[in-house]
Amino acid sequence: MLDTYGRKYAQPLIENVSNVFIKLNMRANHITILAFLIGISSGFFIYFDYFFVSCIALWISGLLDAVDGTVARKEKDTSSWGTLMDITFDRIVEMSIVIGLAVKFPYARMQLLILTASILLSMAIFLTVGALSEKNGIKSFYYQAGIAERTEGFILFTGMILFRNYMGWITNLFTLVVGITAIQRMMEAKKLLK
Repeated sequence: MLDTYGRKYAQPLIENVSNVFIKLNMRANHITILAFLIGISSGFFIYFDYFFVSCIALWISGLLDAVDGTVARKEKDTSSWGTLMDITFDRIVEMSIVIGLAVKFPYARMQLLILTASILLSMAIFLTVGALSEKNGIKSFYYQAGIAERTEGFILFTGMILFRNYMGWITNLFTLVVGITAIQRMMEAKKLLK
């Protein structure tokens, strides 16, 4: 939801950062890889008790994840390969956080496993609708908005990392929000794909 409706407020920052990368002659796919490497470091930082650093790495990777698409569009360098890398790397970053938390806090493993299952379900719907839909948006595929998009995930992951005493509650809330998003996407898909 925040990605869809709040992007216009973050876009000036994204534009400024994208201009820096363009001046450095960095291609969009290189920025995607950089975002990925910084993002997966979050899971390692959790394991080594650098919780605040983990959150900083997560949010920097999120910013770069928005910048890569902006650079690709500005430089007319969009590609299906870039889209594939972007979506795949996003999921790996999320799983690095889940794995980092699961290894560090075994008492929350079942809740984290259920969260992972809900993310997989929601993404399966998202990707299938994107593949079957004839509509295209600003991205190279049909983008289904929902109550839980990447920014909401980052906020909840940050809560899980920083407020570990409440990690179970926050994880359950995250699972609920992702589940609602999956239902939203199914209902939209039923109308869209008739």
